[in-house]
Amino acid sequence: MKLLLIEDNIKLQTELTNFLKEEGYLTETANDFRSGIEKIHLYKYDLVIVDIGLPDGSGFDIIRSLKSNNNNCGILIISAKNAIQDKVNGLELGADDYITKPFHIAEFNARIKSILRRKNFDGNQSIGFQELNIDLNSTEVKVGKNILALTKKEYELLLYLLYNKDRILTKESIAEHLWGDHIDSADSFDFIYSHIKNLRRKIITAGGNDYIKSVYGMGYKLTSNGGTAN
Repeated sequence: MKLLLIEDNIKLQTELTNFLKEEGYLTETANDFRSGIEKIHLYKYDLVIVDIGLPDGSGFDIIRSLKSNNNNCGILIISAKNAIQDKVNGLELGADDYITKPFHIAEFNARIKSILRRKNFDGNQSIGFQELNIDLNSTEVKVGKNILALTKKEYELLLYLLYNKDRILTKESIAEHLWGDHIDSADSFDFIYSHIKNLRRKIITAGGNDYIKSVYGMGYKLTSNGGTAN
């Protein structure tokens, strides 16, 4: 999953970013209102974590901007303020949750997981597709009773395909989702083929069918109709 953390406290930002990366999230950061606004207009995220009290603007305006552009990403507010009205304002603007500093990292993590489950997978703890089953808490993937040994990128790729089931995903969108905005400088996105190929091979070897379809000249999609070897 791809997250954006907008937080001007560099010490806290670093601590949270390191934790989120350890949890397997692709995490990008912004230190102020201006860079936060720029990122949400340039890139797509599964979740935006935003501090209300930014030095050059309000986190509420970032939420307004996300909602005015019909962005369906999850939104978690973090703030030093504990005022009820701030919580009410944030939730009424469309934020999914609100956590007040200081907070325990376990609660922070639990709120993120809860938002992502609600937004992407209807609140389910696990996802089933044909003979595949994914436990979102343990990140365990099974084909029938066989456990798949996936890399972090392969796991994130499978989740991204499942969330966008039956939709064509371009190589560019897959690369940006899995590697972040720095991938813009890549000369080509041919390396996506290797990840698709490895994911297909592991699923088939474990006894599953190939559901990842190559759409010539466009990209890939997950479909129950089956895939190709392209």
